[in-house]
Amino acid sequence: MKHAHPLQPGDAILITGCSSGIGYYAAFALQQAGFDVIASARKSEDVAQLIKAGLKCVHLDLDNENSIETGLSAAIEQSEKGYLRGLFNNGAFGLPGAVEDLSRDALRAQFETNVFGTQSLTNHFIHHLRQHGHGGRIVYNSSILGFAAMAYRGAYNASKFAIEGLADTLRLELWNAPIDIVLIEPGPISSRFRTNAYDAFRRWINPEHSAHRAQYEAMIQRLQKEGAAAPFTLGPEAVTRVLFKSLTTRKPAARYGVTLPTHVFAWLKRLLPTPILDYLLLQAGGQGKR
Repeated sequence: MKHAHPLQPGDAILITGCSSGIGYYAAFALQQAGFDVIASARKSEDVAQLIKAGLKCVHLDLDNENSIETGLSAAIEQSEKGYLRGLFNNGAFGLPGAVEDLSRDALRAQFETNVFGTQSLTNHFIHHLRQHGHGGRIVYNSSILGFAAMAYRGAYNASKFAIEGLADTLRLELWNAPIDIVLIEPGPISSRFRTNAYDAFRRWINPEHSAHRAQYEAMIQRLQKEGAAAPFTLGPEAVTRVLFKSLTTRKPAARYGVTLPTHVFAWLKRLLPTPILDYLLLQAGGQGKR
């Protein structure tokens, strides 16, 4: 398998979803490490704030194909060398809710951002790498929920399972190209994820007419809770450390787990029969409480 040369200070990387959380932290950390970082956000006000804070930033809405193309072009134009070598697919959101309560439109909204938009940007980026011939690295920010499903997270589970399938396939198809595909699989990380998930829940789910109403009440309390809502929660710097390693090591791994739950459930999925694993995942998810 051919590997791309590791990214070095001065190389340009595009990061999606930089308005808060993991993307926000990673953009500033990599910039401080000497990388030519181009951040992106889908809201114009967030783009303005990131530029004011000292980052290069472009408008890029993963739900809009034209925005993806113009955002990537703008990022290339802003890069110091005139080309990008790294892409961190971080932009995503979670839509909580029981699977039976998810409408076609709700699932489509989840997949438009987390899967369709992300993969469209990735495909355009691969074409950019092929055109310039410098090789590069594409890092997907997946999740523990990309391989271990938890109750009341069906739309998000499915979107991350899909991303993992696409990334694994790309790795096979690009085995002889100087383009590395890497998955990062975080467990619970401190961010605005729960706040944004609650907004999505209120938009797409009607708990009053659901058989899962009692579970939703507990879930809403979790989503509105300040601070860590799950054990072993780490800060965004934990993901950034792994991102840095995946970009700069000579032979990156296909997957990097972040947080203890990710490592534990990766092993349990290999070792345990499905009924026992299901029981443990139900306990870990707390019927929506965690």
